[in-house]
Amino acid sequence: MPSSEASRQRMPAEFKKGIWYSVDIPSIPEEILDVEETIIEALSHTSFSDTDVFAVRLALDEALANAMKHGNDCDHAKRVFIRFCIEDDAITVSVRDEGPGFDCSDIPDPTIDENLDIPSGRGLLLMKSYMDSVVFSDRGNEVTMVKRKGTKL
Repeated sequence: MPSSEASRQRMPAEFKKGIWYSVDIPSIPEEILDVEETIIEALSHTSFSDTDVFAVRLALDEALANAMKHGNDCDHAKRVFIRFCIEDDAITVSVRDEGPGFDCSDIPDPTIDENLDIPSGRGLLLMKSYMDSVVFSDRGNEVTMVKRKGTKL
């Protein structure tokens, strides 16, 4: 995991509110945990509740897995780019892959009876359920998520 280690070394020991931090990783699922731990560590020094932190971790995990699997086609040579900023009342996380993108409206709603057996769409549903805002770029290869402190799931 040298790529992650190099990226994490660039991260400061102390995170400051209102500053955008960036990290990029290869499309290797084992790299996801390092990114999650970095962001969760930054959140641990704030007044975000355990529920808020859980929501961010779950949505981030889904976004990273989707970027690697669907965006980058599990190509280890392609990278996933993560940016995040913590404010007093919210965290914003952006995940971008090197894939061609997709149209979110093409993903079937996994809660409709006829789609219950279709495996796609559940990750997006979780992201939208746990975060306050989930917005995809026009190209569809970047998602920006916002979690406001203390909002209900």
